[in-house]
Amino acid sequence: MDLLLLSLIFLAATGAAVFVVIKIYSRRIERDILMRIEESFGKASLQALAQNSEQFLRLAGERLGQASQSNIKELESKKELIDNTLKHIRTELEKMQGQITAFERDRNEKFGALNRGLQNQSEQTAKLQEVTTGLSKILSGSKVRGQWGERMAEDLLRVAGLVEGINYRRQKDFAQTGRRPDYTFLLPENRFLNMDVKFPLDNYIKYCEETNESLRQNYRKQFLADASKMIKDVTGRDYINPESGTLDYALVFIPNEQVYAFLLDNEISFVDNALKSKVIVCSPVTLYAVLAIIRQSLDNFNLERSAHKILELMSAFHKQWGQFIGGMDKLGKRIEELQNEFNSIVTTRRNQLEKPLQQIESLARQQINSSESGNGKDNIEAEGASTFTLPRKELRGE
Repeated sequence: MDLLLLSLIFLAATGAAVFVVIKIYSRRIERDILMRIEESFGKASLQALAQNSEQFLRLAGERLGQASQSNIKELESKKELIDNTLKHIRTELEKMQGQITAFERDRNEKFGALNRGLQNQSEQTAKLQEVTTGLSKILSGSKVRGQWGERMAEDLLRVAGLVEGINYRRQKDFAQTGRRPDYTFLLPENRFLNMDVKFPLDNYIKYCEETNESLRQNYRKQFLADASKMIKDVTGRDYINPESGTLDYALVFIPNEQVYAFLLDNEISFVDNALKSKVIVCSPVTLYAVLAIIRQSLDNFNLERSAHKILELMSAFHKQWGQFIGGMDKLGKRIEELQNEFNSIVTTRRNQLEKPLQQIESLARQQINSSESGNGKDNIEAEGASTFTLPRKELRGE
């Protein structure tokens, strides 16, 4: 029993040893095989890798060469495009620089002209201020203002075409009243229209120059009172006297549009009150319109006065015109009769005169045809033709 057990143990130990030995040996064999396989695979891999690397490098070189050529061409085209773009930009910049230079030159010139204009304007303004100051000093006197207003009135009269001594009189006394209006307009049928030049300016100037509002309003009221007093002065001078030949109205000329406008703006009833007093207040513009109406009325009256003479002249002209038309009709009939007679001569008489000539020519041809000699025939024909054709041509006037 023990022996069997020992045998079994020995066998088991031997088997285990054999198994271990086989296991170790198989591992060695496996390692050797793996090493050989690795060596074989490594050599094959190295060869394949070398071949692939060589093909890759060759292909990469070809691709790189092609890409380089393409890139060079593309770079050249882009370089050319960039050069053209830069050239265009350079040209545009040169144009822009030229425009900027011209603009700067023009700006300097205009700025210089503007500066000179401003200096000139400043000088003119200073001169105008001096003139205005001088004019204000001159117009401070009522007499000088009256003379200035009369000068403006005379300018308007001249523009309207009115002539002194024919259409108006200046500062002439009335025999009935002894009053002397500044202007008297001569109207048809011995009628007159009187006009005074008024210029209430003192309180208006004070109103314009004053800065205190209360004082300004006082000067304003005084100025309006001066204007109302001006109307009353005109109505109290017998400038409106129909019995002595004047019209029912008189004119008052204010030779300043600004003053006239101030009156209308600050005293709405000023014009209406003046009309109630039969006074027409005029500014330079409205006076010109009134003068134009006066001039038209004079022209219409002169035309009406000469209308009778015109009618007499028209009647005489009509009579002479009738005689002229009658004479022309008679002359036309005579010319027509002569024309008819002439037509009769050149048609009927001419035809009657040509008939014998035609018969003579016919006889001449018959004689020529009966002649036996050719030469004689030609001579006779030529003589006959010239003999009998000539009178016909003379008759026809050819």
